[in-house]
Amino acid sequence: MKVRSVIVYSVFSIWTRIFHWMMVGAIGVLFITGLYIGNPFFIGSQGIEPTFAISNWASMSTIRFIHFSAGYILMASFIFRIYGFITHKGDRMLPKPWTKLFWSGMIDMSLHYGFLRSAHRPYLRNSMARAGYGGVYAMIFLEAFTGFAMYGQINPSSGLAKLFGPINHLLVNEYVVHLIHHYVAWMIMLFVIIHVYMATRADMSEKYGEISAMFSGVKFYDTEPDDIGDIK
Repeated sequence: MKVRSVIVYSVFSIWTRIFHWMMVGAIGVLFITGLYIGNPFFIGSQGIEPTFAISNWASMSTIRFIHFSAGYILMASFIFRIYGFITHKGDRMLPKPWTKLFWSGMIDMSLHYGFLRSAHRPYLRNSMARAGYGGVYAMIFLEAFTGFAMYGQINPSSGLAKLFGPINHLLVNEYVVHLIHHYVAWMIMLFVIIHVYMATRADMSEKYGEISAMFSGVKFYDTEPDDIGDIK
């Protein structure tokens, strides 16, 4: 029986792991409540009392409160991500398009995912994943800016409206901001689906501990990853 020789690397700090699961929960709540806000549906019977619209558990007022609370939690979670980035090398694995390794890794992964190469080089985080995470962070902040721009219109004289209100004019008008917010939300969900599939696929076929790493912080390899310099 052949025994596998395993090299264990500590990759993700506790701060990035906390951020990851806070982000998962917040985005899930934001997407579900966002669907309701964009196209309301009624749960149960409609009340006849004037207060029903604000007292029912599925009222627009309640759903919007949950949506905005999840948005604030998502933004607050980046405190953990930024702190991890500052203090731990493994949390800095974002795209580096100015390096040769990034582009060679992108070609390597493209050939592998295109079924033109049976295996790929070992990476702590491959170039395609790095680009994907960088892109989803950009989409999350675009969602935050457009969301706060619309939210601030509740009270146009508030500090929030003055800070983010100009976005409504920069992007033509509030309706365009709403469309951007809506379609970017679907792009984030598409990323989530692909991310879950790719992480599960990698965990089952490569045995690097792709999924468990977001609980334990460590990954397992047979040989030294090409991007080991990111944590050494």
